[in-house]
Amino acid sequence: MKPIKTPHNPQGDLFKTELSRILNLNHPLVRLGKEVDWERLDEIFGKTYCEDNGRPASSTRLMVALHYLKYTFNLSDEDVVEAWVENPYWQHFSGNQYFEHSQPIDPTSMTRFRKRIGEAGAEELLKETIAAGLKLKAITPHQLKRVNVDTTVQEKEIRYPTDSRLYERSRERLVNAAIERGITLRQNYNRTAKYHLLMSHRYAHARQMKRARNSTRKLRTILGRVIRDIESKAPVIDHELRTLLDVSRHIQEQQRTDHGKIYSVHEPQVECISKGKAHKRYEFGCKVSVAATSKGGWFVGAKAVHGNPYDGHTLSDALKQVERIVKCPEHAFVDMGYRGHDYTGRCEVHVDKRRRGTTARSEWKWMKRRAAIEPGIGHLKREHRMDRCRLKGMDGDQFNAILSAAGMNFGKLLKAALRLPAFLHSVVARLFGALQQFLRTLGSTIFSLNQLDLAFAGF
Repeated sequence: MKPIKTPHNPQGDLFKTELSRILNLNHPLVRLGKEVDWERLDEIFGKTYCEDNGRPASSTRLMVALHYLKYTFNLSDEDVVEAWVENPYWQHFSGNQYFEHSQPIDPTSMTRFRKRIGEAGAEELLKETIAAGLKLKAITPHQLKRVNVDTTVQEKEIRYPTDSRLYERSRERLVNAAIERGITLRQNYNRTAKYHLLMSHRYAHARQMKRARNSTRKLRTILGRVIRDIESKAPVIDHELRTLLDVSRHIQEQQRTDHGKIYSVHEPQVECISKGKAHKRYEFGCKVSVAATSKGGWFVGAKAVHGNPYDGHTLSDALKQVERIVKCPEHAFVDMGYRGHDYTGRCEVHVDKRRRGTTARSEWKWMKRRAAIEPGIGHLKREHRMDRCRLKGMDGDQFNAILSAAGMNFGKLLKAALRLPAFLHSVVARLFGALQQFLRTLGSTIFSLNQLDLAFAGF
């Protein structure tokens, strides 16, 4: 069924105190909760639920608030639900009228919510952060006319791939799948494969590379035997088993110089990307194209791109996403990696170059601000969960990239909402001081008139 709306009793509860009575209403989360258009999000995400089947789903406002808080404060699903119980401001931001002492949902519900709304729903969450910033006057429409676009690598939560470990992991998963389906194997090689994996690591550590290669070759032979044994004895090969067999076969046959290699059994879509970094030569994940405003650093787009394409071939999709989230910018500034890009839209693309030459002074001023997106990417990785994607599959890569940008914007909105009450307090203090001075002047004037009347009366 459709999600239930957050219950609110206007008459209150005799034995409970409302959160709005005990919290600081000038707190950034309280102020920001009033600016988010919860009704629009409830209407958009409510379309993904059926009308009358099953029990009512959890509140849309609660699920959206938990995802904002998760990516703002760099927490896992379990951690954000546990912290929600302890933080009354988080509960008020989620729409609660009273303080709750138990977890509102099971953390696995957040996984199902992400699968339900998909990439389009994640873009709506990012779009809402920009709309809230415009309402708070933290973002001006003029800032949305110029954007900086760049690419980075979003690593996947996998171990560093080695041939011996990949062979052993593939064999282990195939044996477990055979046991679940009641397939009796000739031999499972649990003890033998574990011994050869251990010895390959020990030989490599001792720089006895020939013996290490022999142990790795033995693991590869064992994997091939298990694959053939399952294919010959399985009465029916279902889709899940067929996918696992194909991945294992690919791992068993791939060579060092092959293209399109598999680096993880449970995440076969992971690519090996080299960005020329001195401290990290290879990164295993996917490329992400991000777009941020040239002034203010507000992220207006983040898109995971698989296949390790050339940077210039990602610009068209990146600017189309920016147009969906806010509007089509007038100018886009990119580095030299975008030379020969494929964008043909209305936005004017400015590609950086080594020398200024005949570039106009005003254009060169904005071109120098292109590098401002680099520290923004660093904040996305260190503070908003883009350093390692822990969500499964390509859909998880897309959702994690977009919500990382939304978490970055949400953190900036909290700082903007924190500065606004201080400014208002200073204005009110000045007005109050001026009013006090006026009253003092008025009082002294009235006192002088009274003295004058007494003098005339005595005369």
